[in-house]
Amino acid sequence: MTSKVLLIYTGGTIGMNRNPQTGALEPFDFEHLLNRVPELAQFQTEIATHQFNPPIDSSDMSPRLWTELAHIIADNYEAYDGFVILHGTDTMAYTASALSFMLENLSKPVILTGSQLPIGQLRTDGKENLITSIEIAAARRQDGTAMVPEVCIYFNSHLMRGNRTTKQSADEFNAFESFNYPHLADAGVQITYHEEFIHRPQATTFRPHTTTLHPQATTFRPQFRLDNNVIIFSLFPGIREDLIRHIIATPNLRAIVMRTFGSGNAPQSPWLLSALREGTRCGKVIINISQCLQGTVEMSRYDTGYRLQEAGVISGYDGTVESAVTKLMYLQGKYDNPEQVRKFMRQSICGEITV
Repeated sequence: MTSKVLLIYTGGTIGMNRNPQTGALEPFDFEHLLNRVPELAQFQTEIATHQFNPPIDSSDMSPRLWTELAHIIADNYEAYDGFVILHGTDTMAYTASALSFMLENLSKPVILTGSQLPIGQLRTDGKENLITSIEIAAARRQDGTAMVPEVCIYFNSHLMRGNRTTKQSADEFNAFESFNYPHLADAGVQITYHEEFIHRPQATTFRPHTTTLHPQATTFRPQFRLDNNVIIFSLFPGIREDLIRHIIATPNLRAIVMRTFGSGNAPQSPWLLSALREGTRCGKVIINISQCLQGTVEMSRYDTGYRLQEAGVISGYDGTVESAVTKLMYLQGKYDNPEQVRKFMRQSICGEITV
């Protein structure tokens, strides 16, 4: 049976042409995609396209546009076997993380990809990224279920879990990596799927509007509401007390992603612990994420971690900043009670952390 894939172009370098008069990069019409990538005609896959109008620079990505993407996928969910989202690289990991939470109980592939060079340039990485992403989105197991039923990023021959992935380079074709989780697939002469690492819907899933995790699969149910009353800040030697207290006291702020040193350490300044404790007491959720690209937060390893725990700070484990901030937006859109948000920040919903 022929697979059907919906290709969604949001913007980004992959869909750019160089204007011969001005030399500037500008988006091309994806209705003529087959003319640009004739290799797609060799697929035994039906490919339809949906284009953001106008296309956006990924620096302008926002929760509103994540909701729009979730609606596009939800509205076309029954008609297609998989989805490929062409996206600028700068915020791709944020979008992949957000969609992994919003598309609850996903059973079909949603593959984000893009390129470092426009698809029309001679040395472009865009063609391989696009072609392989479509092949993965269309791939099925022998029982007919999707080979990779989760939100992923495919880049430079590697398929990675979206909510585990971070952009690591602005210049290299190997732009993304999932430092704390193995690749889901690697593409060489053949595409090798690492099925033991792939999240499947019959595994433990998160059921909306409840306070527990359930072991049985449930039907696809997208979540469209996000609450972006969250901020990220990084600790550094010499950080000022007045600025931190000002951030924590910000009206309407509900959550903070605090980027700490090493395995989750922070200065032992009494004022910092006092400010964090006051923020927790006022209902703010504070998540501890390491500034290191690889490794995990271990708040029981050093005394500084214990003190953060005593102040009400929650471990972000081995999660990424992108995953932590979008998970908070998702949970805050679902729950008004900060204790409910804290409860689920400590749990893995769709493979975003190792607990």
